[in-house]
Amino acid sequence: MTDPRYDVIAIGNAVVDVIAPCEEELIEELQLNRGGMTLVDEERARELYGQMGPARETSGGSAANTLAGLSTLGLQCAFIGQVSDDQLGEVFAHDIRATGIDFDTPVRTGEPATGRVLIFVTPDGERTMNTFLGAGQYLPAAALDETLIADAAVLYLEGYLWDPEEPRRAMRRAIEVARKAGRKIAFTASESFVIDRHGDDFRAMIEDGVIDILFVNEAELATLTGEDDFEAGIALIAPKVPVLVATRSEKGAVACANGERAEVAAEPIDKVVDTTGAGDQFAAGFLSGHVKGETLKDCLLRGAICAAEVITHYGPRPEVDTKALVARRLG
Repeated sequence: MTDPRYDVIAIGNAVVDVIAPCEEELIEELQLNRGGMTLVDEERARELYGQMGPARETSGGSAANTLAGLSTLGLQCAFIGQVSDDQLGEVFAHDIRATGIDFDTPVRTGEPATGRVLIFVTPDGERTMNTFLGAGQYLPAAALDETLIADAAVLYLEGYLWDPEEPRRAMRRAIEVARKAGRKIAFTASESFVIDRHGDDFRAMIEDGVIDILFVNEAELATLTGEDDFEAGIALIAPKVPVLVATRSEKGAVACANGERAEVAAEPIDKVVDTTGAGDQFAAGFLSGHVKGETLKDCLLRGAICAAEVITHYGPRPEVDTKALVARRLG
């Protein structure tokens, strides 16, 4: 097996995040799923956008955010995702390439428009996301650059994109390509509602040994296993995947790998401003250590450091040199 050109290649939603602060009353008035992610159609997206206050628009998408974090940490990355031939598509492509990530997926002409996520942030820093997937849900297998997939140490898959049929087929094909090349498959469950819809697929992949690194949060672990008790959920899944990473917000995170278990506390910060991207950046930190062969504990610490940085400001991507932060913290 040849040395890979990329550390991580990811397949995910190519969307633009629209982030705005709001009061609790607006969440109730608009009947939003507080703290969760809800898929919306284009009409609902326009309606919610009209109710937002002054907003900041940046390229987003869970897997793309993780790659942005990885790139900041000094890793070589590539992204596969579908945008439309429109202004937001150009914004997304420019932003991700400016971060140092290779992105060459052909644009899609015609409707629907490039996707966007409308994120309402309440005073406690909790984010409520409303996602119009747009062109992203039409990523075809034909758009995959299989040479790039085979040339990456880790293929990172975004659970959100498992929902639409066409990109699901594309990701299945990408798994075949990565497996044939002897590469690792990392998978993030993304949200409990995705597990509700596709849990049988995910459980089958776990049982079949398809997933090498599984990222879940506490709620997703419960949905995946049917166990409300965190430790019972860990006990069910950990023996079935080479690496399991389970995050618990302010309670820290746990990782299990080949019989070894490590835990870290959440990194202390002065104030939570916006939790958007916390899980994405935790994954970035963890993977940055994993591809370098670091200890399980140090991989978790990297994740905790990156997650702590991103929740101290608006937006899902790092705003400081996280590579330097990690170096200072880990020595």
